[in-house]
Amino acid sequence: MKSIKKFYSKEGLNVLGRLFGTDGVRGVANRELTGELAYKLGQAGAYVLTSETKHTPKILVGMDTRISGDMLEAALTAGLCSVGAEVISLGIVPTPAVAYLTRLYNADAGVVISASHNPAEFNGIKFFNSKGYKLSDALEERIEAIILDGAEEITLPVGGSVGKKGKIDTQIDDYVNFIKSTIKGDLKGLKIAIDCANGAAYEVAPKALKELGAEIFVINNKPDGVNINCNCGSTHIEQLQKFVVEVGADVGLAFDGDADRVLAVDENGKLVDGDQIMSIIGLELKKEGKLAKDTIVVTVMSNLGFDIMAKREGINVEKTKVGDRYVLENMIQNGYVLGGEQSGHIIFLEHNTTGDGLLTGVQLLNVVKSTGKKLSELASVMRVLPQVLKNAKVKNENKNKYLDDPVVCKMCKELEEEFKGEGRVLIRPSGTEPLVRVMIEGKDQEYITARAIELAKVIEERLG
Repeated sequence: MKSIKKFYSKEGLNVLGRLFGTDGVRGVANRELTGELAYKLGQAGAYVLTSETKHTPKILVGMDTRISGDMLEAALTAGLCSVGAEVISLGIVPTPAVAYLTRLYNADAGVVISASHNPAEFNGIKFFNSKGYKLSDALEERIEAIILDGAEEITLPVGGSVGKKGKIDTQIDDYVNFIKSTIKGDLKGLKIAIDCANGAAYEVAPKALKELGAEIFVINNKPDGVNINCNCGSTHIEQLQKFVVEVGADVGLAFDGDADRVLAVDENGKLVDGDQIMSIIGLELKKEGKLAKDTIVVTVMSNLGFDIMAKREGINVEKTKVGDRYVLENMIQNGYVLGGEQSGHIIFLEHNTTGDGLLTGVQLLNVVKSTGKKLSELASVMRVLPQVLKNAKVKNENKNKYLDDPVVCKMCKELEEEFKGEGRVLIRPSGTEPLVRVMIEGKDQEYITARAIELAKVIEERLG
């Protein structure tokens, strides 16, 4: 335990000195995220999440296609069983499938082994509670304290009370049937191109869309353990853009490694991002009277074009910090049903408790089918304004002081006044590096690029 505590200090994997980042525990598999750590996470996670249960706790474990998944699943399962839990192995399934199936199977918790959109050498471990929600900061900190500080003693059962591992054969069908149930009609007549990122969507996405009646064309659905996210999927959309045009598809859908997000491509091969997807589906929900309080929740990084669309169409916009967990918190607190990020991480709270790429894709295709409009026409409701991001290198102790600098504040205010609602300036410190990120949006790419460079230079001079 001492060696783990030392490794995960402030100089270690996580600069905050915590195991959990914004989306579970992540690191290079077998170096940072070791079998030993996976075992301890299984023990502590099961103990914390099931300590109130009076029955043998049931915990689901799913993973993406990374080669390190088998190793980490074995270690994690051993940890879970060591505290008396019954482990149900789901095999390779999307992250949102674990969230949904945890509720469907009345499990006490769900665990996903995945590093989402990251390269194959990385992996991660993320927990869901019995209701399919990611853990609160307080629960994560309690798990960390047990692992790093020995804060609570875990009594290990013996004899017949030791946990065991089981399997299930219906998980793919159960998740696919759930996805299909979220729309009333079918997708007959649509030609859909799918990029599965050689990840967790490789089986469920083609199956669901085929069963809904669509004609499908699939790429990157042959995972080999190391090709997940490799020049494919939502982080490398170019391949799908060409493929859509080649096969004459109506829509292209690109998933990331764990299929909790999706980006779309229209019939001309043009990207349709998360902001545009939320605009299209949000307007349709509003028309049907199903958009709670006529509100969509987005982050501060959402494109200004989204705000302009929302104002014109009578949609209210709630903004949160960057990160889907903050979007979800806001949605739960205020009773909203739709929210998400530009990256395609979109939450439909009426249907699932976390971002779900396949669910999002099916909802988008349903609008295309029911309206009879091309995706390019639907996406034109929102104009994506050019966006420039520049980094200013500063002293680490100064990266939160930009708001206090009168020269920086004056420049920002002058720029905002100049744009008159048709552009904006957003400055935020990096969470992990000695950088201040300068983002400027506006109608003229060349002009905003020049101004972003100028502002970043001033911030470096003042705070570097």
